[in-house]
Amino acid sequence: MNIFQAVILGLVQGLTEFLPISSSGHLILVPYILHWPDPGLGFDVALHWGTLVAVIAYFWRDYLRYFSAFFSTFIQIGRGMNLDQKMSWYLVAGSVPAAITGVLLEKQAESAFRSPVLIAATMAIFGLILWVADSYGSKKGGEHDLSFSKALFIGCAQALALIPGVSRSGSTMTAGLFAGLNRESAARFSFLLLGPISFGAGLVAFKNFTGISTPLVAGFAAAVVSGLWAISFLLDYLSRKSFRVFVWYRLLASALVLALLILR
Repeated sequence: MNIFQAVILGLVQGLTEFLPISSSGHLILVPYILHWPDPGLGFDVALHWGTLVAVIAYFWRDYLRYFSAFFSTFIQIGRGMNLDQKMSWYLVAGSVPAAITGVLLEKQAESAFRSPVLIAATMAIFGLILWVADSYGSKKGGEHDLSFSKALFIGCAQALALIPGVSRSGSTMTAGLFAGLNRESAARFSFLLLGPISFGAGLVAFKNFTGISTPLVAGFAAAVVSGLWAISFLLDYLSRKSFRVFVWYRLLASALVLALLILR
């Protein structure tokens, strides 16, 4: 893989990790469509660390606040929790299902789940589910309306993103909308959930890391920059508009993949 290919894939990773259109699906489809060599799991790990850096850089104040609040709950046992303390536990609840699923299905994620046909199907199906959630969810709740059960529900949706094409951000935002959150709050909680689950997954997958190279560094940097832009863009976009453009993108991408498969 050359530097140009690495930068393109890094940009793709940063954008699609946070926009609800599936980063894992795009990282498989882009090399497949362009006839590029498979970058391998080691390169994927580096790109995911890039988006982890992006989300920590954007939300570092929130993470520090929730980290402190989490440990303070053990000191204040028996008293009511404030919003920061509740949010810290919601992030734990939302991370557990994906962590368990990732450990149990790690081998399938590396092989059986990388089929272009499967990606095309999940892109379309979960795009339609996002449309239903965006069209019919109440969209009235904010972070203060989260509960442990809602966070666990969103976490279960995050676990589905082990299948390429589902989209981690798409599934968690969809679940957030179904749970009654407004678009911005659903997106923000989705982004915050990325931190702990990506950190854990990155540590587990570190065995696939093959060493530092110039293309790898270029891809990592591109993922950081595009990831920061995608977070800022989507939070601003959802304050004014709906998810519909992403639904249409998913459907069109699915149709394109199926057309290419048929023509081949």
